[in-house]
Amino acid sequence: MDQLFDVIKPWLVSMGLLAALIAAGLVLHAILYAVARRVATHIRGSFDELLISHTRRPARVLLPLMLVTFTWPSLQLATDTPAIGHRVLSIAFIAVGAWFIVAVLAAMVDWVTQRYRVDVDDNLRAREIQTKALVLKRIATLVIIVVGSALVLLQIPGIENVGASLLASAGLAGIVVGIAARPTVANLLAGIQLALTQPIRIDDVVIVEGEWGRIEEIRNTFVVVRIWDLRRLMVPLSHFIEKPFENWTRVTADLLGTVFVYVDYTTPIEDVRRELKTILESSELWDGKVWNLQVTDTTERTVKLRALMSASDASTAWDLRCYVRERLIEYLQRQHPEALPRARADVLAKMNPDAAQKLGGQALAAE
Repeated sequence: MDQLFDVIKPWLVSMGLLAALIAAGLVLHAILYAVARRVATHIRGSFDELLISHTRRPARVLLPLMLVTFTWPSLQLATDTPAIGHRVLSIAFIAVGAWFIVAVLAAMVDWVTQRYRVDVDDNLRAREIQTKALVLKRIATLVIIVVGSALVLLQIPGIENVGASLLASAGLAGIVVGIAARPTVANLLAGIQLALTQPIRIDDVVIVEGEWGRIEEIRNTFVVVRIWDLRRLMVPLSHFIEKPFENWTRVTADLLGTVFVYVDYTTPIEDVRRELKTILESSELWDGKVWNLQVTDTTERTVKLRALMSASDASTAWDLRCYVRERLIEYLQRQHPEALPRARADVLAKMNPDAAQKLGGQALAAE
């Protein structure tokens, strides 16, 4: 019995020490984050507050794990136990460390999102920075996961031989994988190029594949475009690098809107021009920068009027165009009903009786 106790005693002491280290790590975590939270509350919305919020969970695992890892070699365990335990602790440390780094990246992106908001009128700079931060964060997260997985595999016995075999056949494998994964790799590279050159940004107004919408998300390999009727169009990243598309907010968010009205030749153009200015001045949708009314085309029946107006963004421009179109039609119906398009015809009954009879006789002779 005494011999069994002598064998079990080192294990009991080591397990007790491990439990104490884990408890100490949890207490240290609680103290550190309580102090940090108290300090960060005085600076609402600061990076410190976001960092504490995102790293709290991985740090709760990381701090006890660090204490156990540093103390592990001094524990009195069986001969083969320290080596196995060291490998397990190394794998856990790598995994939790990668988790912690990803959490720090998420805190940085959230801080950028809060600092540079896109729900304001002049949001061009904010959309540029948010787009770059989101794309680079996803790429960095992917790299961290790949590197972390590789480091974990290196800690497992036997993987070194498998890794050497893979390196020996890297040439052929690289060609096969490159051909098989060409679309994915192309989209990943397009994501890096997009983050640097930024042909599109978050909340940009674009026309792609004949659809009008806004850039809602930029993922690792595709872009989510929110169509005006709330549908979502999934477009590969490479599409925005290789194919043409329209970006209505590439430089500025403000746009020029147009309204075309077809009227009769008897329409008083100056009166309609003055009415257009009155309509625009009465609307909060117009930004007051640009307006004009011009005759842009004529046909054998109608005159084509183009009303030009400016607005602060694409959505406002659409609403303003609809508003102006409705008000102009109401004005023409109310003040100048004769200006609406109409078809003309000569009626014989209204002509001179002799001319009408002569014209009718000619028609009968022709028959």
